[in-house]
Amino acid sequence: MSIFTGSAVALVTPFNEQGINFKKLEELIDFQIKGKTDGIVLAGTTGEAPTIEENELFELFERGIKYINKRVPAICGVGANNTAAVIRRAKKAYEFGADGLLIVNPYYNKSSDEGLIAHYQAISDATPLPIIIYNVPSRTGKNITPALLNKLADIENVKAVKEASADISQICDVLDMCGDRLDVYSGNDDQILAITALGGKGVISTTANMEPELNHDIYEEFEKGNIAKARELQFRLNKLHHPVFAAANPIPLKTAMNMVGFEVGPLRLPLIELSGKARENLAAALIEFGYSLTEKAKA
Repeated sequence: MSIFTGSAVALVTPFNEQGINFKKLEELIDFQIKGKTDGIVLAGTTGEAPTIEENELFELFERGIKYINKRVPAICGVGANNTAAVIRRAKKAYEFGADGLLIVNPYYNKSSDEGLIAHYQAISDATPLPIIIYNVPSRTGKNITPALLNKLADIENVKAVKEASADISQICDVLDMCGDRLDVYSGNDDQILAITALGGKGVISTTANMEPELNHDIYEEFEKGNIAKARELQFRLNKLHHPVFAAANPIPLKTAMNMVGFEVGPLRLPLIELSGKARENLAAALIEFGYSLTEKAKA
């Protein structure tokens, strides 16, 4: 059984001077569920997980899962390059009632394939929660090949992969080799339709922070057989996706959200909001898409 099908949002983490802005977090969750989102990922890349201290992370899991309250699946990003830390986080997510785990392949360490298998096996042994492997070689320095993923699929609790290699040929091979055992989710919002057409189950999305219904509808229209409509929606989403990925995620996204009134607070160092020409280009793209800028953003 799939953890979700359709579009799960990789939710931004709203910050303020005190830390995580939990009132705003609840507003964002309600906005997502009203917008037909099919799942919520807490503490993914878009949620600035690397800058969240572990005590904050556990509070984010506990309060976020409680507020989601089973309205949609709650998935916790627990990835790290330290297996013991991942297991500790996974156990906390399970304790708080998470429905699944998103676990990036360990970055910086440059583990062997055998080490990566041992890493996910150890996590699977430590918790019954279903695992979504997150393959994002541009950030980790290691690509999970289809052959390696085929081996990882033998691990009991590995149930899905978020594929952000952007290599559609590789993703096609993943679906061919592992699609009967693993759900495959697009990790790039501009490839939702392509991966769904190959047999994928949807997307774990960044742009869904602003457009949850649009992301959801691409998958839904395809599943209904409305291919032309799904294609039209994908083309529209790309007009938001491209400017939102003009710099490293979530820099443009969080900048954009603040510019149009979501008020999600600052990025945490070493990330800072866009400025100068890049900010001007983002503002123009948002207006062209149909958003109105706040007075502060116009200043």
